[in-house]
Amino acid sequence: MAVLTEEQSMLRDAAKSWVSEKSPVTAFRKMRDSGNEDGFDKAAWKEIAEMGWTGIIIPEEFGGSGLGYLTLGLVLEEMGRTLTASPLLSTAAATSALLLAGSDAQKQEWLPKIAEGKAIAALAVDEKSHHAPSHMTLEAKKTGGGYTLNGKKLFVQDGGSADLIVVAARTAGKADEKSGITLFLVPGNANGLKRTKLKSVDSRGVANLEFNGVEVPGSAVLGSVDNGFDVLDATLDRARAALAAEMLGAATQEFETTLDYLKTRVQFGQVIGTFQALQHRAAKMFTDLELTRSCVEAALTAIDKNANDVPALVSLAKAKVNELAHLVSNEMVQMHGGIGMTDAHDSGLYLKRARAAEATYGSASFHRDRYARLMGY
Repeated sequence: MAVLTEEQSMLRDAAKSWVSEKSPVTAFRKMRDSGNEDGFDKAAWKEIAEMGWTGIIIPEEFGGSGLGYLTLGLVLEEMGRTLTASPLLSTAAATSALLLAGSDAQKQEWLPKIAEGKAIAALAVDEKSHHAPSHMTLEAKKTGGGYTLNGKKLFVQDGGSADLIVVAARTAGKADEKSGITLFLVPGNANGLKRTKLKSVDSRGVANLEFNGVEVPGSAVLGSVDNGFDVLDATLDRARAALAAEMLGAATQEFETTLDYLKTRVQFGQVIGTFQALQHRAAKMFTDLELTRSCVEAALTAIDKNANDVPALVSLAKAKVNELAHLVSNEMVQMHGGIGMTDAHDSGLYLKRARAAEATYGSASFHRDRYARLMGY
């Protein structure tokens, strides 16, 4: 495990107590049953902002605390434990793009608002049913002093609620080429932008976006024209590592809940945890959890250190956490038996979140393939 600073430990403990008191799984269930189209509770989001979590990765000069990605990961891990739904992850993803490539004017305009929790941000990348960052057909045509955007983006995390959307568009080249991609800052209320909120299996805020002649000024370009893929890839790595931390938290909670059940459930006249077959399955989950924690913390630490091997470590972490989430959420349902199959039990909520998170920002096979390429195989 990573050695934490006093500040990090305090923040993690604060997050732990907040989620258990203010945002337990019952709160998520209530939000889901209310038919909330945003996919998060606005009052809880306000509290998250007041605690300063929205500014964890934002430098102090822009109103944040500049504590970095490992610290953000610690908070998201605790939120993952109770399935807390919020735009923190999607906002951090878009914020990463601003931090990596934003001009001083762009940072001044958006980062203080994001740090205060007054602006929700989202990252719009995918156009296919599977994660494929270089597959880009949304077109940005130069018109006068700005650009006109036409095309679609699918499954944008919190895209229906975002005040700012970082949009990856094609300014040159063909669909799967890495060159010719440019990033744009588009306001959520832009003329010609149609946002369709979706009902997702994990009850989170996801939307499809349609750009019909959306006009943005030249100052909306984030970074350089036609050379946005490297920034996009680095931005996605930060989003993937943050999501991996949340998934790790959920898997940890699933394991602990299942373990408690194995210690108390009596069947055939004895506690089921005494059956060797179940002990072996629990041991497998425990070792996988510890191994994955090392991978996730290594990825987040590498981002903070701006290390050369960030892409490889992030793909390793996301591939491992995807497999872990799949295994532990399945085992939680199976080991709880009949009650695990009911909506009254929390295991189904964790399983649905695991499946949605596995597909977000790249599946296990996507990241195994990417890791192999990065390592020269």
